[in-house]
Amino acid sequence: MSPDPEPGLRGDRATSSDPEGDRATSSAPGGLKLNVTEPVISDPDRLRKFLVAGVGNAWLRDDGFGGEVARRLEALELPDDVSVMDVGTGGLDLAYEVMRGYDALVILDVSRQGGEPGTLYVMEPEEDEVLGSIEDGETINPHAMDPQTVLRFVKSLGAWPGKVVVIACEPAEIEEMGWGLSEQVKEAVQRAVDLVVETIDEMRADVTVPPVD
Repeated sequence: MSPDPEPGLRGDRATSSDPEGDRATSSAPGGLKLNVTEPVISDPDRLRKFLVAGVGNAWLRDDGFGGEVARRLEALELPDDVSVMDVGTGGLDLAYEVMRGYDALVILDVSRQGGEPGTLYVMEPEEDEVLGSIEDGETINPHAMDPQTVLRFVKSLGAWPGKVVVIACEPAEIEEMGWGLSEQVKEAVQRAVDLVVETIDEMRADVTVPPVD
């Protein structure tokens, strides 16, 4: 769960809660741009790996957004090099999975950015924008790890994936216990699925695979 905007995870692209609406680009300071370049594959025989992970607590209403998107993605015929997992609140499990080695990671979550409920945001944190150390005596709750903390933990272990994209939804209800998404967020789920598929296609074309010695 990411209820508030966090350093390094600011939205740079938003999609309207209107399914027919055009995408808008945020002009917020520190916005991160999603750039697509021509593919540079140094070893085409190396197997690429992409991970899509839904995070959040389904018992906190809209916080279950990431898990619902992940479940819909699992029902699709995705490329063999794309893995999808519903992490739930097991942020530490996600961190250890990322340590297996992935060329790119897509995290699905909710995030309060100030838009209308159901608005989708695309954020691309850079490695140097995320703290990479865990101080002695610092406690991390493995069942309450937001994307920022997951990425911090991964970086501290030297396991940063080649590219990270966070696709988040503006929630309507996450403060009180309850089951089921709000209508605004429920309507955003399929748009998020389409956005993830599009993002994965972009990353698969863009990824640079290092040579195998």
